[in-house]
This record gives sequence, C-alpha cells and structure tokens, in this order.
Amino acid sequence: MCGFLVVTGKVESSEKFEESFERISYRGPDQKAITQTLLGTTFGFHRLAIMDLTDRGSQPFKSKKDTTLVCNGEIYNHDKLRSDYIGRYDFVSDSDCEVIIPIFEEYGAKILLETLDGEFAFVLESDGKIFAGRDPIGIRPLFYGKSKIDGKIAFASEVKALKDLCTEIKPFPPGHYYEDGEIKEYFDVRKIEARAKEDLESVYKGIHDHLYEAVRKRLDSDAPVGFLLSGGLDSSLVCAIAAKIAKETTGKPITTFAVGIDTNPIDLKYAKIVADYLGTDHHEVIFTQEEIHEHLDELIYNLETWDITTIRASMGMSKVCQYVKEKTDIKVILTGEVSDELFGYKYTDFAPSPEEFQKEAKKRVHELYLYDVLRADRSISSHSLEARVPFSDKAFISYVTGIHPELKMNWSGQGKYLLRKAFDHSDYLPEEILFREKAAFSDAVGHDMVDWLKEMAEKKYTDTEFEERIRNYSHGVPFTKESLMYREIFEKHFRGLSKLLPDFWMPNREWENCDVKDPSARVLPNYGASGN
Repeated sequence: MCGFLVVTGKVESSEKFEESFERISYRGPDQKAITQTLLGTTFGFHRLAIMDLTDRGSQPFKSKKDTTLVCNGEIYNHDKLRSDYIGRYDFVSDSDCEVIIPIFEEYGAKILLETLDGEFAFVLESDGKIFAGRDPIGIRPLFYGKSKIDGKIAFASEVKALKDLCTEIKPFPPGHYYEDGEIKEYFDVRKIEARAKEDLESVYKGIHDHLYEAVRKRLDSDAPVGFLLSGGLDSSLVCAIAAKIAKETTGKPITTFAVGIDTNPIDLKYAKIVADYLGTDHHEVIFTQEEIHEHLDELIYNLETWDITTIRASMGMSKVCQYVKEKTDIKVILTGEVSDELFGYKYTDFAPSPEEFQKEAKKRVHELYLYDVLRADRSISSHSLEARVPFSDKAFISYVTGIHPELKMNWSGQGKYLLRKAFDHSDYLPEEILFREKAAFSDAVGHDMVDWLKEMAEKKYTDTEFEERIRNYSHGVPFTKESLMYREIFEKHFRGLSKLLPDFWMPNREWENCDVKDPSARVLPNYGASGN
C-alpha cells in the first residue's frame, strides 16, 4: 500500500501538514515526498515500491502539461493502456499508475475510470482543477473533508491524516469520482441486472474462468508476493490457482501464511492440509491472549472503526501481517475477501426468496469498503504491505452478480455451491477442503479469541457502568460490553467521528433466525460443523 494526503487550500504550516502526513507513514516506508503546485495544492505521498522499484517510480508524477498525480493502487491493464501512448507521451517510469495521466489528459475523468482495471484511489490536479477517483469496490481507501482554515477540500488515504486539518470527514464512495466540485458515479454494483437462468455447467465455467483471470493478473509485481491461507474455501482457491500458475511459469512454490491462537486454532489444521497439498512454502503464526490485550488499542487506531466483527477479524489478520513484515521480504499479499458477499454468508441461507438474496448480496458488496475491505486494507497496510483481492475484480463481481439469484441460493444444502463446483476438477484442492463448511474468520483463528475479548470487556464494566456509559452515544449505540469497549477506544482516537460508519455489521435481522445480538455466525442455528 501507499498513502497520501492532499490539501487543496491553505495549510496552517508546513509542520502541521507533515505532522498529519506522518501518521500514515507506515503505508509507504520506501520513499516520501511533499510538493506544492503553483496553484497552492500540497501533495504528500508515502511510497511502498511494488512496480518499478527504482526512484523513477516515485510520486507525485507530473506531466509536461503540469498535471500532478498521486495514486495508491495497482492498474492491472497498464501494459495495454501504456502501449496506446508509446510515442505520444513521455513516460518517466515503468510504474503502472503513471498511465493515468495521459488517459486523463486525453479523455477526462469518467472515461479514465471506466478504462482502468484495478484497485486504486487517486487525486490529481490539472488545468487549475482538482480531480479524484476510487475503484469500483473501494479496495483502496480514500477519505475527504473540508479544511478548517478555508473550507476547501482535502483528501487522504486514512482518517488520521485529516482529523486535525478538516471538518466533515467522510469516506469517499467507491465507484465515484470528484470533478467540478461534485462527486459523480461511474459504477454501482446495485445496478447490475441478473441474467436469465443459465445452465449450471456454463455458470461453473464462467466462475472458474473469471476468478482464474482475477488471480493471474494480481500476480504481476516487481516485489515478492505472498498469500494468506486460512484453510477455508476462499483463500484456498486463491492459493490453488496461484500455485497452478506458478508451477506453469516459474516452477517455484508460492509462499503461504496461516494464523491461529495458541488454543484450539481451527484454521491452522486446514491451512496445513492445503499447504501440503499445494506444496507451498508455508508459515504458521501463533498469538496469545496477552498479545490480544496488548494489541487492541493500536488495532482500533489503525482500523479507524468501532464495528465488532471488523475488529475481531482484524486481530489475526494483523498479527500474521506483522510476521510477514518482520520475517520476510514479501510486500504483496493476496487474500480471499469478498467471496462471502457475492456467494453468501451462513445467514443468507435464510433469505426468504431469490430476490431478497440478490438484494442482500448487492447491499453487502456495496458496503464492503466500510467493513471487510477496510479490515483487509488496514490489517495489511499498517505493516507496510499491499493487499490484493481477486474476488473484488470488477469483471468477476459483474459476472457473479449477474448470475440468476435462484442459482446462488443454498439449494444444494451447502453454501457457495456454485463456487465449489466451479473448481471441482483439475485437482485444485482436496475434497475435504473444497466442500468444507464455512467457519467465521474471527472464530476460525480459534473460538477462544472472541471469548477472551468478551471476558476482557466483562471485567472492564459492571452492569451499572455499562448502562450509564452507553447513554453517551446516540449513533451506533453499543449494545454489549464488548462493543462499548471498542467504541471507547475509538472515541479516544477519533472523537466525534463515529458517523464514518453507518451501523454495526450484522446479519439481516428482518429474516427468520437472523434477529441475533452478535455478528458471529456461531450464534446461527445452521452453523453446525463449520467451526470444527
């Protein structure tokens, strides 16, 4: 990941700008640059070198037409796009992000964004105007606010870089761009229409081919690549595809990482089965109850959220990424996020109709940038690594969202049946993994972890204290001692910014069996053998 801070108006002082800018330095420890344009816009960029590892790939990029660009992202079709400008544009680097400038200068923001295939957030200044854009799903973070000095817009990769400089800080919506003082839409997953019902073999092939391509393009990196492996279906498929590609190209094993607590670590057992089957260079990371207690405050500061399931699931992810940072030279991490939103959670087994399933799936994909995608970004970037998410691929999401929802519902007795069957050939995975029941990620590192967090909160507040303290909140009101503990840590770091999040992530409480008081799938009646 990289990180940037862009202030379009006045700054109180260069020292004040740098103080805010340095709060996100972990996103890009390789190079740092601060520059001010003739129009007075201040660009700050922390670089994590992934493509073109030389100094030529440093940002901000500036064209002969005085377009200035900062971009945190990966543009997977950059080679094809760049070839269209050979002889017409003087590239100064081999960075994938630099291709944004000539396309923008020729076609403008909307066509640029519709052309890019990747995960990105960028800000640029051209002809005296400010433009910004974010990828369709929001894999790369972007926030904006109004300067406390002159009310002009400012942008940053994280809230902590804006909180002392701005008011009205908000997440910049995915699939949108900023132009002429307005935020405009160019992509919305909720507007994708379902196709007519297709035969299953065609659907299996479509899922397979789109996901295979999504993984393949995300292996392109000048820096070493690794994989998070939980032993669940989603991360195992990403690893299986990558291992197959690596065998056919480099002949080398991929490197995988699994994490678990030191008591009952569910994931480690299944991750080892997958790693042995694929022949990966496998690493296991173990963490303890004491580390959870020590890490919680820092974790919530990094995450910038008070959501229960986001915080729970980030604990293991953050610890394994800490290991990757400290013990290896890997800089890029592929993960299995976004599959649940597309193919269904445990609770979507209770969807009352195909139409309701589809509506819920679109809602969950649309909100990813507030929950699971935010978790992946912060857990990984806080350790100076870059996340790549194959299931978030625009073409893959568009294809799967377009599958008739009746086919995506749990009609077979096992969730994600279409995804499983799409790879039930060519020896991708052993059957015990391919058809293993889903376990909640925050539980799969070990059921005890969530119990430890609840115990920690129980010791922190009496029942009377809990009832008194929740009266301090009118938005996202804590409803358990655990949620209060998280909220108070959040408020310590980000007081008054609770509306960055609309509500807690919870199952659809309007559905039968889903009116629960905990976001974990463990409380659902169909959890069954998922956590074994």
